[in-house]
Amino acid sequence: MKLQYKKILYCTDFSDDADYAFLSALDMAEKYQAHLTIFHVLHSPYKYTRTVVDENTPGGEETFISPEVVEKAKQKLQDRYGAKMGNFTNHEYQVVGGVPFVEIVRFARAQGVDFIVLGASGSSELDKTTFGSTAENVARRAHCTVMAIRFPGKIFNL
Repeated sequence: MKLQYKKILYCTDFSDDADYAFLSALDMAEKYQAHLTIFHVLHSPYKYTRTVVDENTPGGEETFISPEVVEKAKQKLQDRYGAKMGNFTNHEYQVVGGVPFVEIVRFARAQGVDFIVLGASGSSELDKTTFGSTAENVARRAHCTVMAIRFPGKIFNL
């Protein structure tokens, strides 16, 4: 069986791990001639319940993020990753508000994403003891393959 990815979702919180993971996401998109979505969630904690489609999909209440804030975040994505793409043009930038793992899973399912790439631990990992890892939550709930990448040489104190 030969793998074929058509839609790749790269998720970033602008951490070192996420920036390093971008290289793999771009490489995969080029290799498979896939569409690459560069995705960022503006963390907006809100009360959410599990009352949506099925038991594997977290649900929630809508949250409002101003269009100006979304545009600034998209510009940050373009500034940070645009120049690194060289001639690769099959991409888009998406910014949403909410709880990161919830919005990543929602977007991936809604868009029929085949492959999700994200950093193994990000800028919000200090909250892991309370909230759990975004990468772990995505991997547990996603309908597709998830690749979590750690920045080489990063040392974690246990």
